[in-house]
Amino acid sequence: MSSGSLLDLAKSRQPADRERLLLAIADLCDSPGGGEAMKTPAIQALLSSIFMSLVVEAERDIRHRLSQKLASADWAPNALVNVLALDDIEIARPIIARSPVLQDADLIRLLVEATIEHQIEVARRPHLSNQVVSAILDEGEPAVLTALAGNKTAELSPDDMAELVEASRQIAALRTPLVEHPKLTGQLAKRLYLWAGLALRQGLAERFRLDVTVLDEALAASVNEAHHGLSREVALRTSRDGEHEAMERRLIEKLHSAGQLRAGYLIRALREGRLGLFASALSVLGGFEPAQVQATLDSDRPELLALACAAVGIDRSVFPDILEMARKLNDGRPGGGAAGARKASVAFAPVSPEVAGAAFRQAAKSLAA
Repeated sequence: MSSGSLLDLAKSRQPADRERLLLAIADLCDSPGGGEAMKTPAIQALLSSIFMSLVVEAERDIRHRLSQKLASADWAPNALVNVLALDDIEIARPIIARSPVLQDADLIRLLVEATIEHQIEVARRPHLSNQVVSAILDEGEPAVLTALAGNKTAELSPDDMAELVEASRQIAALRTPLVEHPKLTGQLAKRLYLWAGLALRQGLAERFRLDVTVLDEALAASVNEAHHGLSREVALRTSRDGEHEAMERRLIEKLHSAGQLRAGYLIRALREGRLGLFASALSVLGGFEPAQVQATLDSDRPELLALACAAVGIDRSVFPDILEMARKLNDGRPGGGAAGARKASVAFAPVSPEVAGAAFRQAAKSLAA
């Protein structure tokens, strides 16, 4: 494209012309002869200003094409590359995978700020540094760890490999890529053997010439020990849960007696992941039977939970957040899906808290019976 054509596009305010200008400048910068000149501070500042002003208005498909053009460009402005790396995953993918502009700090920021899909792409990036590997291990997200285990060019230390093998005890998806990983050692293979499936155990035995007789005996002993240990753990956990619930009840009663128990405490309890504390506080605040509150939380009728919340002064606008947090902490209960959530809003009709409380008690009787 001639300089005159570029000038005409620059003068135009039409979106299509602005997008053509964006791609034309990218092509011009990428043409032979640019070399080191494109990396000078002055040119970088100019390019960053031009690109950022145009990208803001660009349609999604134009941003996608731009990311493909800039994925391998070492002259691309850092700010622009980071913006594209945080864009929709289809736009961000080539940038995260190949851009030489992205530094370790940029990749670690993506691990903290971006979606799981972006984090997975970071874990797949070729020749990932040990610093970024450590950040992925610290986060401990199963899908991202699995992507890292499949990245055979990442800088994994022996300790990193040991951490991944240990994580595969709980994350089954890690086992297959680890069995095939070039940095897996014979010692780690013996540990992985104990919780891998039959087919993977055969692969490990063949690759590392393992003594399967000894390992199978160790596996049988481990299973037997786990079986007996589980019974002890269940009994201990039941005892601890009972003690924990009693402590929570005492805490709620103490706050209530001191006049410090408020409706806002319910939201705080859920945000801290303490569903039992939420149930105890709701029971005390509303004067409800604890069994009725628990039955409501385990039911498929979120409108009953809405009635209980309305009775203690929770606002209609806050209830959707309460329901979402309760469901996350209670395996999706109260059920009813989106339709149940919409139905629950009716509970916040213009009636007094006393009426809402009475309606809850009447409706919850059948649940707790």
